[in-house]
Amino acid sequence: MDDMKFGKRNKRGDWAPDQPVETAPVFAFPPRLTAILKWLPHYFLPWNVIFALSALAYWAWVIPPVDTMKSLSLGWVAWLYAVNAVSVFLFYGAFELHLYVLKRQENRFKYNGKFPAEQKSKAFWFESQNLDNILRTFLSGVVIWTAIEVGMLWAYANGYAPWLSFAENPWTLALVALVVPIIHEFHFFCIHRLIHTPLLYKWVHSVHHNSVNPSPWSSLSMHPVEHLLYFGTALYHLFLPSNPIIMLYQIHYAGFGAIPGHVGFDKVEIGKDGLVDSHAYAHYLHHKYFEVNYGDALIPLDKWFGTWHDGSPEGEAQMQERYRRRKERLAARKARLEVGGTAE
Repeated sequence: MDDMKFGKRNKRGDWAPDQPVETAPVFAFPPRLTAILKWLPHYFLPWNVIFALSALAYWAWVIPPVDTMKSLSLGWVAWLYAVNAVSVFLFYGAFELHLYVLKRQENRFKYNGKFPAEQKSKAFWFESQNLDNILRTFLSGVVIWTAIEVGMLWAYANGYAPWLSFAENPWTLALVALVVPIIHEFHFFCIHRLIHTPLLYKWVHSVHHNSVNPSPWSSLSMHPVEHLLYFGTALYHLFLPSNPIIMLYQIHYAGFGAIPGHVGFDKVEIGKDGLVDSHAYAHYLHHKYFEVNYGDALIPLDKWFGTWHDGSPEGEAQMQERYRRRKERLAARKARLEVGGTAE
């Protein structure tokens, strides 16, 4: 597959798509019906369908009976952790094996031309990004994912969360399921802005940003506080007219859905001619520039708050202009403080 038909590569070997990132047309005004209908299949395929099916599979074969979940016991909690851990290992590992170990598509469509294994850094445990990311994923990420999942299932089993049946409330539950990605996007943007405040960034979010060149195992490589905030997206279903299956979809959207944004490739080659879009470029730009694209372009929150970067030269110019204005504000504040100090 010739990736140069879709983008360009700079002298460092970094690849970028020709087309700038676009936000979803569903929030555009005035509404553009044709654009929405053209975009709609991308809303479902392939990622959202995969995460929804994983929730159904869990409910059918993994989640214990309701009577069992009414009380917390080591048996079913450990079982759920084990299934989550194996699922993450297989799902994340498939991308890691295909793209980073076997390198089946070499660096075609890879944003950063280098591979993490080629770069040692003291920012990571054992100076290895992969080892650091894997340990943080399983020792903290999957543990907190499972803890919140268990708590929500216990709440459903004991009547502390609204449990609507599909037979009696098909349209309500269909609507809630439809907006699961929107709930995730809103939640992610809010907590992401929060953990980019100086104190939380230094002690919490910088752990995730150590992976400037993200790879599959970077997806859940976070500080435990960030894991708590991130998987807290499931807690919306304590108040929404929902259902345990949709709650599982919500938490799977967070857990398994972290992969596309961190896979490091714009497209994944499937077979000889197949391509699957990762839609990862917006989030890759966040890892590259830190202060842009706090969301993932489903809701145009970054556009509304002035932190959008679409990867175009215009987007680069707007980002640099924001940096310039901030530098001027800081210089002006410093000058005022110096004048005040002199006056005293």
